[in-house]
Amino acid sequence: MSAAALPLRHLLLALLIVSIWGTNFVAIKIALRDLPPLLLCAVRFIFVAFPVVFFLPRPAITVRQLIVYGLTMFALHFGFLFLGMKLGMSAGLASLTLQFQVFVTLSLAAFVLKERILPVQIAGALLAGVGFLIVGIHTGGDVSVAGLVCVLLGACSWGFANFTSKRLGRVNPLALVVWGSLVVPIPMSLASLVFEGPALITHSLTHVSLPAVLGVAFIVYLSTLVAYSLWSWLLARHPASIIAPFTLLVPIFGLISSALLLGEPLPAWKLEAAALVIAGLALNVFGPRLWSPKPA
Repeated sequence: MSAAALPLRHLLLALLIVSIWGTNFVAIKIALRDLPPLLLCAVRFIFVAFPVVFFLPRPAITVRQLIVYGLTMFALHFGFLFLGMKLGMSAGLASLTLQFQVFVTLSLAAFVLKERILPVQIAGALLAGVGFLIVGIHTGGDVSVAGLVCVLLGACSWGFANFTSKRLGRVNPLALVVWGSLVVPIPMSLASLVFEGPALITHSLTHVSLPAVLGVAFIVYLSTLVAYSLWSWLLARHPASIIAPFTLLVPIFGLISSALLLGEPLPAWKLEAAALVIAGLALNVFGPRLWSPKPA
């Protein structure tokens, strides 16, 4: 079964989900205008967890596994992402650079689990690496060194979370997200208190604008709860090999939405970097199937 064989409404639903995830970076940038990054991370996961956590049973994993998942997939991943975007990474480039997580996951699987990495996957990683390098050499303007480093650290945390999630077994994905979100508010609130300070926290919460509130609502409800639930619904009805490749479109929607809604420029080097990264991701997604020898 190919993507073309999906029912039209399922195909449109998949496109809607990845467009929401791409546009989410715009919502983050808007929310960061009024809320400091660590506080925004804490606020996001408070609203993701409550009140939904009261209606979903806890995933059948240990407390330690839940804590590791929550800290890596959410606290560190989004804490570094929000910090990087605050420190000078544009929304569009953040959506692209965060895809570095794919290659972190691949590397961990190869070196720790001794999974076989095919030459086509190595080629994909090298191709995408050139794209990330192009972003790196254009620091300044809408790419700062500090911002780039923080987003890459967020991608590394996400990649590590993907790797450890392989050992969780079959769990309800929405319940995992909601219960994992419970891990975030306390450590991230403490981090915000220490590094951002009570004065900034109080001022931010008492002077938050309507656009920032709408940005938080988009991040929490549309991007996390609604889109993730719909994604899980699609995965329950179609093979992951058909649905997962749609995520290749997230940075495309991220770049386009940031240009249209935030006025971020799209110079040739950004388009070149995006093309290389997405091509490298595509090789990793589709390459193993093409590389595998066909039975006689």
